[in-house]
Amino acid sequence: MEKSPEVIALFLACARAGAIFLPLNTAYTLAEIEYFVDDAEPKLIVVAPQRISQLVDLAVHKGAMLLSLGVAGDGTLMEAANQQNGAFRDVSLGWDDLVAILYTSGTTGRSKGAMLTHGNLASNALALVETWHFTEADTLLHALPVYHTHGLFTATNTLLLSGGTMLFRPKFDAEEALRLMPQATTMMGVPTFYTRLLQHPGLTRKATTHMRLFISGSAPLLAETHAEFAARTGHAILERYGMTETNMNSSNPYDGPRIAGTVGKPLPDVDIRITDPANSSPLPVGEIGMIEIRGPNVFKGYWRMPEKTAEEMRADGFFITGDLGRIDDNGYVSIVGRGKDLIITGGFNVYPKEIETEIDLIEGVVESAVIGIPHRDFGEGVTAIVVASNGTPPTEAAILAHLQSRLAKFKLPKRVLFVDDLPRNAMGKVQKALMRQTYSDLYGN
Repeated sequence: MEKSPEVIALFLACARAGAIFLPLNTAYTLAEIEYFVDDAEPKLIVVAPQRISQLVDLAVHKGAMLLSLGVAGDGTLMEAANQQNGAFRDVSLGWDDLVAILYTSGTTGRSKGAMLTHGNLASNALALVETWHFTEADTLLHALPVYHTHGLFTATNTLLLSGGTMLFRPKFDAEEALRLMPQATTMMGVPTFYTRLLQHPGLTRKATTHMRLFISGSAPLLAETHAEFAARTGHAILERYGMTETNMNSSNPYDGPRIAGTVGKPLPDVDIRITDPANSSPLPVGEIGMIEIRGPNVFKGYWRMPEKTAEEMRADGFFITGDLGRIDDNGYVSIVGRGKDLIITGGFNVYPKEIETEIDLIEGVVESAVIGIPHRDFGEGVTAIVVASNGTPPTEAAILAHLQSRLAKFKLPKRVLFVDDLPRNAMGKVQKALMRQTYSDLYGN
């Protein structure tokens, strides 16, 4: 279904009725939807009215009821709802009962359904209300999709539990966002929102006077974006860290330094530790390792995948996130990449984020992504994919010359490739797996 207030009402109806809500990306094809329907075996499928004919055969084949719900409050589900008398008693539910299944992106292998409980969502929203100082006086500019934890749970539940208001927009538009800011106090977005705002001449201190908080997540925010936004508006963007399986884990402080390149400290009642990927032993402060999370926000497991759940949950309740990071002396967490993005070249471990940070500092570079590509001599060849500006873009030789004085030789890219844009998924995350596939033959393996 397309984004509408009725989608939120449907989620809340499921929560009250004891049903499990499973949102799906509106860009999915029929073949992709069939996989999720096969795996989850829903009793009811709700689609936009214009798509109902596409799903009839699938619903009949799977034995599911099929109803429609449109952005104007139209459709067969609303027709059925309007025939009810309004009397309803909430189903008695516990903290540990399921309320939603959100499928992970499935960039590698089979997409997994993360089982989220009422306790997961309620505890996380209450922690965010406290951490980000939300009250009934707040108005959130909501331009995120609602098929993802960011827009559906982080944004919506935080406002619901604080009694605040939402300006509920179908998608993000910089012009519209600036027009609405005098009515808003807060905005949650992905880094792309902030880079688009920075491209708009209307982004000024005066334009953002009514705002008290800008929050960013779902993908890393470049330090340059953080600095430029602060210079233009006087607001330091607050970056936080979350994922489908855990909702939000950490946040830069509301009061206190919001440090670019970090995702702050653990939320209330959330524990974060860094372990050695090789043997799972805890690592000292400052060292890079696997990020593990424990708390009431951590999901119940993967739908019908007990073996996968067991692989990623420790006996002491910590969830192995797959993200690599470090915790500094002040307790701030920094993400350096995904565990699967770790590059092993000539027997040495290379963390892409370290190289990307150096490349992004070079004049003429907009952004970069560093990946490992199969190499017959080194196992993996460090490779940089760079988006350059239109003005005076740097050359491959210039980038390598800059890095030689900044990084150990084994970390230097074997090649620097230039592209117009980095491939991203619907939430703005760079798709490194896709790039590894695209350039898999670069070194002639």
